[in-house]
Amino acid sequence: MSAPTTTATSGTTAQPPKLTREQVLLLASLLVGTFVVILNETTMSVALPVLQTSFGVGAATGQWLTTAFLLTMGSVIPLTGFLIQRVPTRTLFLIAMGLFATGTLLAALAPVFWVLLLARIVQASGTAIMVPLLMTTVMEVVPVARRGQMMGNITVVIAVAPALGPTLSGLVLDTLGWRWIFGVMLPIALVVTALGARYVVPVAESKATRIDLPSVPLAVLGFGALVYGLSSIGESAEGGHAVPIWLPFVVGVVSLVLFVLRQFRLQREDRALLDLRVFAAPGFAIALSASLIAMLTMLGTFILVPYFAQQGLGLDPLTTGLLTLPGGLLMGALGPVVGRIYDARGPRVLLLPGALLVTAALWLMSTVSVDTTFVTLAAVFVMLSVGIATLMTPLMTVALGSVPSHLYSHGSAVLSTLQQVAGAAGTALFVTVMTVVATRSPGGVDSPEGIADGVSSAFVVAGCIALVLVLAVPFVKRPVAAGPERGPASGTAASGHDDEHVKVAN
Repeated sequence: MSAPTTTATSGTTAQPPKLTREQVLLLASLLVGTFVVILNETTMSVALPVLQTSFGVGAATGQWLTTAFLLTMGSVIPLTGFLIQRVPTRTLFLIAMGLFATGTLLAALAPVFWVLLLARIVQASGTAIMVPLLMTTVMEVVPVARRGQMMGNITVVIAVAPALGPTLSGLVLDTLGWRWIFGVMLPIALVVTALGARYVVPVAESKATRIDLPSVPLAVLGFGALVYGLSSIGESAEGGHAVPIWLPFVVGVVSLVLFVLRQFRLQREDRALLDLRVFAAPGFAIALSASLIAMLTMLGTFILVPYFAQQGLGLDPLTTGLLTLPGGLLMGALGPVVGRIYDARGPRVLLLPGALLVTAALWLMSTVSVDTTFVTLAAVFVMLSVGIATLMTPLMTVALGSVPSHLYSHGSAVLSTLQQVAGAAGTALFVTVMTVVATRSPGGVDSPEGIADGVSSAFVVAGCIALVLVLAVPFVKRPVAAGPERGPASGTAASGHDDEHVKVAN
């Protein structure tokens, strides 16, 4: 059965096939599961000061709850391309949610700091699997003409969950105590796991591929050391980092070079752990690059705004959490709408307005001071949220839609890995600029005035980076698939992709 004809001018398909009930339940289970695990990622941004007091540790030690999470994500995600091909979808889902639930239970009961740190690592191992699994499954079962709307739902997960994390954390801290951050999350994770066991079904035939063992430590060392180096820059600026700052970068770069060279050799045998042929797909690299800039500014802002609200404006945890709530809810509402606009009109009508909104919001944030009001900060955060919602859906849809179907799992693994590295880079860069400027300000790093000066300077840097995004998005073009559309019953994508090539619309 042939796919409906796609036109380069309209960017739409005639009467796209509807998803079956089985496919809807499958995708809903994966979306809810991914939302839960990502929501957990930013709950620590508000809770860190409380945890440091509870366990009697300093800021540099407490920051490891975030650093270790990012480090684990950066190390595990590159392996997911192989895992998705080798392990059935339901089994991999249960492994991921089982790891997350186990880590959440361990965190809720943690008697000492190092147990909580171990729990965060276990949580991150499950989280790292869920995002690539969701994106690969979407590309396998959703027709081309409906992908924009579905990617809009994924935007709700990837962008909204981190924005709502501080709100949940602040509410729980204000009423129940820090252990209940994990206590509230655990039953939700268990319910999602049970639903997934019922509704998550295999979407593609598993391949009996063998893992290339030398590639694993190279990937872990390469991506892990790079994320570690980026995450520890802020600690180094405060003089609280024991390892020379250049060492993890050297280890990471050398390992990544060796990893890339090995993957190129293994690609000829179809045994690459992370298939880098995705970069040869027309449109993938530019859409990926733009999404990395958006992710860098988004996660860096999501960390810096709650920090400034608490330390610079003196807001309590609950009020700080509520600061990001309007923007998070608006992103959730806009995600499917943006997806439908993408399906109907393509990416260009969305990307430039989104990039301009993000840039304007970041430059407005560069004017913050100790006199900035809650309403002003929340309003600018809403502007940023609208821009991010407008950007992420088309960028992810174009990037993954440009990749041939047999490389979907590797495309999603590359996208997820580099987005995690970009998020760590944004957080590290913003925190470092803030710390250096605040340290040199008259009030010092411990004063609200010093923190305000540092945060203002960090957003100047963010605004300059966002200008690159404005210049890049006009070059992002919508991919147009060619070839037969195959049903999911056969274990392949109902996507309209040809396995060998993807054209790009002008």
